[in-house]
Amino acid sequence: MTTRRKFLGGVTTTAAGAMTFLGIGEAAGAADAGPAPDPAPDPDPFAQQLRARNAVFAIDTDTRTHYDALRAELIRHLSPVIVVQNDYRGGRYTLIHNGAQESLHPVSDIFESAKSIAHAPLGIYSIIAPYLSHRIPGPPGSTRLDRHDVDMVAFKGPGTTDWLGPLQSFATTLSNARRRLGDARMPQELEASSTRILDASLEFVEASVASVASMRRSSIDITSFESYTSGLTDDIATNIEHAARAQIEGVEALMTRWRDKVGTVDWPGLYIVVLSIWTTSALNQNSIIVKRFLDPAKADSHLIDVPTAAPPADPVFVALDNLARIVQDNVAAEMVFPLDRELADALKGPEDLMAQAILSQLACPYRGRTTTKPAADAAS
Repeated sequence: MTTRRKFLGGVTTTAAGAMTFLGIGEAAGAADAGPAPDPAPDPDPFAQQLRARNAVFAIDTDTRTHYDALRAELIRHLSPVIVVQNDYRGGRYTLIHNGAQESLHPVSDIFESAKSIAHAPLGIYSIIAPYLSHRIPGPPGSTRLDRHDVDMVAFKGPGTTDWLGPLQSFATTLSNARRRLGDARMPQELEASSTRILDASLEFVEASVASVASMRRSSIDITSFESYTSGLTDDIATNIEHAARAQIEGVEALMTRWRDKVGTVDWPGLYIVVLSIWTTSALNQNSIIVKRFLDPAKADSHLIDVPTAAPPADPVFVALDNLARIVQDNVAAEMVFPLDRELADALKGPEDLMAQAILSQLACPYRGRTTTKPAADAAS
């Protein structure tokens, strides 16, 4: 990482040198020519004000241009970095070190198999949810249900059996998995819990379809759905345990190999960027595992969790682009605010630079306000 001393040492500190560094030395002409005269004042004060503000805004426009140029160049110099893209296979890991990249999925298929079967109740829910009645009977967690959320999810209501076809199609998928489960060579405990999950799921679908066929009801019986899912709590927990074990083993083996590959000199400066969907970003499973491999003194600052709205098309670029902002802001914070710890910390981290000022003013809404009406308001 570029240090403050190296950065300042690479820039000529004379006035002429500073002008050349900023790219304006030659264009400005001779230094003794003096500043260009101001244009004749515009009789229209509003037009004059607009030009003045645009001249001020140009500072930020140019600043952003130079900031983006620095970030784009810095991306090529970030090393070592590990990028983790969370996915259904336990995470795609990429190591960037000295210009080289290595990418792979380190977690065994047990992870995906265990989670896939545990998702069966969620798959059924996803099909029937739009057709639920807005008057859901009180399940054990009903006090935590936001009724407005229920209304939005159940956007079709119970007046149709359009759910029947998709549910039967999903049952075919479940049945095919159940028939071939013995050939998947899972651990015995995992195979047993997976068998119970699949059997219970197929029984629920069969009962729901039979209910429609016999004309007893046209809507999903939410009470029977809750009875079906509540009976699978222990089995789903078993599947999660096996998935977690597979992920820990795979990631730890990879991180150990990469630590040896990077070496003891470069490894302490490692950054890890974990990309995940927002709903799993606060306590992401990959972040928990990899943090243990970071230098303890830097673990909190060098493990970067980046929530995304959707899996990015180029996760490595997204990770490095965000990391470049972080790294260059870390240096800028100490150079731009060398005497103000609060502002420096705000520029360094995820806190917005204006956050404290806004919080302070909201806490004391009259701070800095005049007690007299501004002239423009008084004239209106």
